[in-house]
Amino acid sequence: MKKLLLFIVFIISITANAQQVTNVYKNKTIKLVAKNDFAQGNDWAKIFRSYYDTTFYGKQIGKNKSLIVLDNGRIVVNNIYRNYYTVFNVDGVFNKEMHIKNTDGKIIKKTRSIYGTINNTFYTNADNMGNVLCFDFNGKLVKKLKLNYSVRQIITLSNTKLAVVGWSIWKDKFRDFVAIVDYNTNKQKIVWTHFTSRAPKEKRRFNYSYTFSNGYMVSLNTMPFTKVTGLSIPPIIQSIDNELIVAVPSSGEIFTYNIKGEQVNSSKIQWAKNYMSVEEQKIIQRKAIEKYKKLLGHKIVGSISLEENNQAINSIIEKMKTDLNNINDKLQIPVFSTVIKDSENNLLFFEIAEKTNQNKFNVWTMDNKGEFIAKSSFICDDYNLEITPDKMVFHNGYIYSLQTKKNVKGNPLRLVKFKLITTP
Repeated sequence: MKKLLLFIVFIISITANAQQVTNVYKNKTIKLVAKNDFAQGNDWAKIFRSYYDTTFYGKQIGKNKSLIVLDNGRIVVNNIYRNYYTVFNVDGVFNKEMHIKNTDGKIIKKTRSIYGTINNTFYTNADNMGNVLCFDFNGKLVKKLKLNYSVRQIITLSNTKLAVVGWSIWKDKFRDFVAIVDYNTNKQKIVWTHFTSRAPKEKRRFNYSYTFSNGYMVSLNTMPFTKVTGLSIPPIIQSIDNELIVAVPSSGEIFTYNIKGEQVNSSKIQWAKNYMSVEEQKIIQRKAIEKYKKLLGHKIVGSISLEENNQAINSIIEKMKTDLNNINDKLQIPVFSTVIKDSENNLLFFEIAEKTNQNKFNVWTMDNKGEFIAKSSFICDDYNLEITPDKMVFHNGYIYSLQTKKNVKGNPLRLVKFKLITTP
């Protein structure tokens, strides 16, 4: 009887904690506060030494790291273009650097980011040939999955099923789609698809590039979410109780599929504006023009002459001015920027940030019944937040995250464990 009573108390405690986590979102502002007893004693300059890695033309890529959290609480960090993964224990203390090794014990080079785990193995993003590497927790290669397309996201649905966001280029259009892949057989079923026309270059407004005589190229887009390859933001997938959730930022549609790939539900977000007015576009474009005017006389690529540098900037500015004069209609923007699943199977839909560098992110919470139950804002005093599923992972009510710390000397990147604190 005593054991039964203790068990009942334990269940009540779990339920209360779960309810408390969900109730946090019903507060207007949620502050992310780092736990001081987490990741102590780590030499961040050494552990994240690849943070300052750049491409051959100077673009910083080392900050593009991501993480996954295992069921046992250990953390694995991906280092882009490096052949190792950084492993931390449950307390955030550095453990080791792990490599993928083939059956001969040799380290496999040019590995991709680990996306998750399935059937007691890690799996990576697909390489340029569509190969997904699957290896055990000691780094030994187990098998390869073959995907005949480019991959944006992969998640685990069950112990035998993966869901994949893929895309491909057709003759006159781009194809974005979501497929369910069988881990054991490699059989695939496409459950959602969307085609986007390949507009001629002269119609790609707000996208600018310049190729220098030495082959270096600069490119930018002045308006947010105006990429020219496929959807401006591809579909984002999550799983709840072995069901696949496909959320489409461009339209606000949300589709639910069972493990067999059959659609069981659909809805559409009603709470967000999905366009930018003419005047809003013009304000952004004018600011971009003024920003580039100030770059005249300052090299944007170090290995070219100042004359060619200014020629590139003036060329881009003239194109910007042309687009400014041609702005006469609304610009469609995504309904939300990303979706993150918490440890209680709620889905957090983050709105498009109205202002950059504000470090405040509005979020709508959808419970596991598909109902939006709250709107709140995430803020943080000590870290510059980057809100993506690659950078923020919920585990047991906390957020494990890769963020840059404010006001520190040297390497600012940290592995952080955030508490969600409600504020008045």
